[in-house]
Amino acid sequence: MKNLVSVTALAIAVISAPAHAVQNDKGEMMGQQTSSVASAPTAADADAFVARAEADLLAFSNEAQPAFWLQETYINEDSEAIAASYGEKGTKMSVDLALEAAKYQDVKGLSAETARKLNMLRTAIVLPAPTSEGAAKELAGISTKLSGMYGKGKGTLKGEPINGSDIEAKMGTSRDPDELKEMWVSWHDNVGAPMREDYTKLVAIANAGAKELGYSDTGALWRSNYDMPADDFAATMDKLWLEVKPLYDELHTFVRTKLNEKYGDDVQPKQGPIRADLLGNMWAQEWGGIYDIVAPPGSGELGYDIGDLLKAKGYTETSPQTDDAERGKSEKEMVRIGEGFFSSLGFEPLPETFWTRSQFIKPRDREVVCHASAWDLDNKDDLRIKMCIKVNTDDFVTIHHELGHNYYQRAYNDKSYLHLNGANDGFHEAIGDMLALSITPEYLVQIGLMDQSQVPGADKDTGLLLRQAMDKVAFLPFGLLVDKWRWGVFNGDIPADQFNKGWTDLRLKYQGIVPPVERDESKFDPGAKYHIPGNTPYARYFLARILQFQFYKAACDAAGWKGPLHRCSFYGNKDVGTKLNAMLEMGASKPWPDALEAFTGTRQMSGKPMIEYFAPLMTWLKKQNKGKTKGW
Repeated sequence: MKNLVSVTALAIAVISAPAHAVQNDKGEMMGQQTSSVASAPTAADADAFVARAEADLLAFSNEAQPAFWLQETYINEDSEAIAASYGEKGTKMSVDLALEAAKYQDVKGLSAETARKLNMLRTAIVLPAPTSEGAAKELAGISTKLSGMYGKGKGTLKGEPINGSDIEAKMGTSRDPDELKEMWVSWHDNVGAPMREDYTKLVAIANAGAKELGYSDTGALWRSNYDMPADDFAATMDKLWLEVKPLYDELHTFVRTKLNEKYGDDVQPKQGPIRADLLGNMWAQEWGGIYDIVAPPGSGELGYDIGDLLKAKGYTETSPQTDDAERGKSEKEMVRIGEGFFSSLGFEPLPETFWTRSQFIKPRDREVVCHASAWDLDNKDDLRIKMCIKVNTDDFVTIHHELGHNYYQRAYNDKSYLHLNGANDGFHEAIGDMLALSITPEYLVQIGLMDQSQVPGADKDTGLLLRQAMDKVAFLPFGLLVDKWRWGVFNGDIPADQFNKGWTDLRLKYQGIVPPVERDESKFDPGAKYHIPGNTPYARYFLARILQFQFYKAACDAAGWKGPLHRCSFYGNKDVGTKLNAMLEMGASKPWPDALEAFTGTRQMSGKPMIEYFAPLMTWLKKQNKGKTKGW
């Protein structure tokens, strides 16, 4: 997934425009400017301010990026101290910029571009502190405390402590409902509940800061970064959800039936909502962990495994015993395959420095952050990825995804600093995910990993589509409701004495799930999801799930594909590459509808391509659900 720059989990103020280092879903970036503004600023003053701001941001970014790269690829006290120092400077810079940008918002005669860049600077602060004495320090302290509470959090399994990553893995493999309930309840009680009081304070301080920047509340600030009024953006999210909801409803009904067959009425009733802890994920946001429970008889096996195909072709995974000359050789060749996809579309090869500076495998001499991320350290062509690649399916797909970020970064590298980003914050993730969708059996045949005789027949399509839907479709309502809850908290629709009720009600309304036990207002279940204490806006992930299918269909249409959408491969089609590059090279220089239109021919985000992609599954699900009660 895309983050907006290289600073990992840096606190409260971030410049969200530049996508220099693209990571999963933590951390942001900052900027700098401290000039004073005349009492009656003019449009010319605003133009000059924006020019100075971008120059300072670019200079700071180019200086800071190597420090952040070092901190993640060579972890020790010194590298962490250097990165923290840059992070502190960046935080102050972003605050100064946003406050000064706010002074120009009502100036008459602003050009459209200057007005848009001023809004980018104002909306860049995720949690704005007011200028009152001590407010910024208090907000930073609360934010840091909440992130630390989450990072240190533990649940229990059979009464013994279990950390967050282990509990996530176990939730996907355990089929004991008592174990699942214990892990779910202990994690939410131990991690979320203690955050409630601090989170309430954080909301009040951030709202005061948002008002100083000219917004009604922090949620309105977040929604104002999409080239449309805040309320219109909320309406757009609702419209997209209603387009894909029928598919989710069918999936929900089918999965509920299978869980009932597995566990019985006492654990999971045949009707109503699904018990949240039974879905293979702590937050019930993706359900792929329980695919074995729902796999259709006879066609549940997908027919091939990319990791096995790679190993059959001689790819070997680096181990501690691997000779120095062979370390990373196969892993780098996997990346070469990903580069080849883009080359087949007409894109230039990656620079030689990409191959000498990237981290492809985990070094044996130091600690590093293995979580996959894509970087552009000089806002020009110092492109890199950071992974600890394994020879398996997941990492083969992830390589294609991360390279999507790199090629996007390079395509817009001639733009001004505030335009060095995706058209909106869902675009960067969606480009990578579109490439991941393109890893079809046809593509694997084209690159020589699979023989034509190994291509699964149509009888395997149901299993393939169901496995994808268990993650991509199941995620949609969760992707929507996380920020809906925060928007309600920030604007007061969900008051502090109903935080947990508001969360549980939204999860029931959109996901059709319920906690395994009753929850009251002594709890704070939202805090059990990283992005709440980590203060990371979440709408981008919902948008990315929608846009990836829209981009994929546009590519397949441009390639003249006539078969089922889910089997499309546009590998080798330079017409697709030309159209794709026309969108990528725009970066954030134009409102996102302009960028969307350049590739898809439409100015509206739409869930219909996702529905088309899963159309065969939808038909199958309706047959399976015939006579069963839908909804909850």
